[in-house]
Amino acid sequence: MSDPLLSVEGLTTTFDTPAGPLTAVNGASFSIGKGETLGLVGESGSGKSVTAFSLIRLVPPPGRITGGRVLFQGRDLMGLGEEEMRRVRGAGIGFVFQEPMAALNPVMRVGAHIAEALGAHGLASRGEARSRAIDLLRAVKIADAERRVDDYPHQLSGGMRQRVMIAIALACRPPLVIADEPTTALDVTVQAQILDLLREMKREFGISLLLITHDLGVIAETADHVAIMYAGRIVEQGPVRAIFRSPAHPYTQGLLASIPGGAAGSRLKAIDGTVPNLAMLPPGCSFAPRCGDRMPQCTQAVPDETMVKAGHTVRCYLHSSAPRRSSGDVQPSGGG
Repeated sequence: MSDPLLSVEGLTTTFDTPAGPLTAVNGASFSIGKGETLGLVGESGSGKSVTAFSLIRLVPPPGRITGGRVLFQGRDLMGLGEEEMRRVRGAGIGFVFQEPMAALNPVMRVGAHIAEALGAHGLASRGEARSRAIDLLRAVKIADAERRVDDYPHQLSGGMRQRVMIAIALACRPPLVIADEPTTALDVTVQAQILDLLREMKREFGISLLLITHDLGVIAETADHVAIMYAGRIVEQGPVRAIFRSPAHPYTQGLLASIPGGAAGSRLKAIDGTVPNLAMLPPGCSFAPRCGDRMPQCTQAVPDETMVKAGHTVRCYLHSSAPRRSSGDVQPSGGG
């Protein structure tokens, strides 16, 4: 097999708070092959977006990357200088932000946003940039692109703004695009259109995609592989079909069981308890307080990653023989 386009090994990101260090991403490891889509799934606050910003080294202060490697096209991004990282962002890794109105400059026209991305990497002269911007707006299915290229962000609908974000992410033809909750705050019809567009752009441009979402339905339709994140740790990952057919972690089982679709009038299933405060994680497995399959060792040490089937791994003592502390994890100080 060829080397993966992106390989993440033990990525750890910490925020310095008045109460002490808070580990938002704890030893995350995963890979994305060329042309593949990996879905990163978890509840709000699980560390998905922090993982995405860590990959391109744009973690906002007081956050800092405290461990791990991010190998992209064979280079460790953690060892690059800031000038080299600027060349990677956009040209190597495109990014579709969760909130277009927060990411787009309100006083810049749509075409100027795209032209800026092209100009930053020397891919178009000022004269060429407008024509390229119109072509990209057409590619992302914005009607009347010749006129819309001169619009300001507030003149566009939410779905159109998200299409502009996709156009900017694709402007430099990067081999990898990270889409952080790209359908949040959009109505159901527009969500489906944006997901269809991402799939089409993936085929047309030959890109790999890291799709971050809390919606397992989106993952089922879009991703090749899925990684389930809980309280900063990836607790299960593997091919989408394997995970959906035979989820190994109780948290994954709970997420799948909570998807609506049962008999009419039946009560929706929910996972008991609440997501833990990352500053006060319980010892051992962070999901243990909510888990119906909890065993004594679950509260003593973080379970190692165990291979369930080829390419399908899980961190759970139901599939492990001994409570060993994993070297890739940072235990919370002082218990919890």
